[in-house]
Amino acid sequence: MRIKIFVALCITCFAVIETSSAALKVGLIYDVTGRGDLSFCDAAYAGAKKAEDEWGFKLTEVTPSQSTDTELTLRRLAKLKYDLIIGVGFLFQEPMKRVASEFPDVKFALIDAVIEQPNVASLTYRAHEGTFLAGVIAALKTETKQIGFIGGMKVPLVEAFEIGFGAGIKATNPDAEFTADYVGVTPQAFNDPAKAKELALAQYNRGIDIILAAAGASGLGVLEAAKTRKKSIIWVDSNGNNLAPGLVLTSVIKGVEISVYETIKSVQEGNFSGGLKDYGLKEGGVEYIVDDVNRKLLPDEILKQVEAFKAKIISGDIVVPHERQQK
Repeated sequence: MRIKIFVALCITCFAVIETSSAALKVGLIYDVTGRGDLSFCDAAYAGAKKAEDEWGFKLTEVTPSQSTDTELTLRRLAKLKYDLIIGVGFLFQEPMKRVASEFPDVKFALIDAVIEQPNVASLTYRAHEGTFLAGVIAALKTETKQIGFIGGMKVPLVEAFEIGFGAGIKATNPDAEFTADYVGVTPQAFNDPAKAKELALAQYNRGIDIILAAAGASGLGVLEAAKTRKKSIIWVDSNGNNLAPGLVLTSVIKGVEISVYETIKSVQEGNFSGGLKDYGLKEGGVEYIVDDVNRKLLPDEILKQVEAFKAKIISGDIVVPHERQQK
C-alpha cells in the first residue's frame, strides 16, 4: 500500500510528497509552477514515476512556494544525503551550481541548463529541431498564411523554440507571416494563463490560425483561446494531442521523461556520470507526435514532407538555427 505524506520543510511552504521507501532516495524539485502544467513538470514526473514503479525507491517531490526557495530545498535534500537530486528547469542553474560544489558526493541532474561539475548531469534538448518540424506542419496547414508563437519567459531557451519554428515555416512557405509574443520577462511568465490567453486571442483575432505555445503552465491560456476561437494550436513538452482533439495539430516533445528515467537508472545501476547529455532528433530525444487523436489532421502528403525535413536534420544536411542572428 502506498502512503502519501505531506510535509512542510523548514518555515517555508513546500508541497512535498514522499512515496514508497527503499535504499535509493531521489528528489525531484519543480519550479514554482509544479506538477499539473500538462507540460514540462508533468513530463519530468512521468520519467521519475516510471523509474519509481520499476525499482520501488523513495521519490520525493518538492514544489517551492517561490523561486528563492530553490536553493534552500536543494541544500536540505543534499544534507539528507539523497542519492540523486533533480532540478526541473534552467532557473536551478545558479543555486544548483553552488549547492553541488558544497556536496561533491551527492549526485545532481539539471534539466535545460549546463553546470560543468563532475557530480552534475546536465540534461539539454535541441527542441528547436522539433519546432522546425512543427513549423513545416503549420506552414502546410495554414489557410490564412498567418502563424503565431506565444512563449513564456523571454529567455534564449524559449526563444530557441520560436527560432526553430520560424525557420521551419520559412523553409516551407516563405510567404507566410510569422508573429511571436511573450508573456513576460520573469519566471512568473510560465504561470500566467490569463495573460497568455489574452495574447493568443489577439493573435487569432488578427487572422492567425495556428499558434505554437511554448509557455509552461501559461500555455493552458493559449489552449483556452484556441478552444474559444476554434483555431489550431501546437503543444510542446508533453503529448497534448488529446487536450483539444481536432484543434491540436501536433505536440513537440523533448526527452524530459526519458532523460529523467535514464538518469535515475544510471544511479540505480551504479554508472552515473556527470557532464552534458544532449538530446535531439538524432538521439530520439526530440520528436513530433502523430497518434490516433491527430492523425486525421495530418494527411500523408504533409507527413512525407515533414519526414523528408526530419531526415535532412538528422543527417546534418539542415542545421536548425536556435539563436538570433546578429544584425
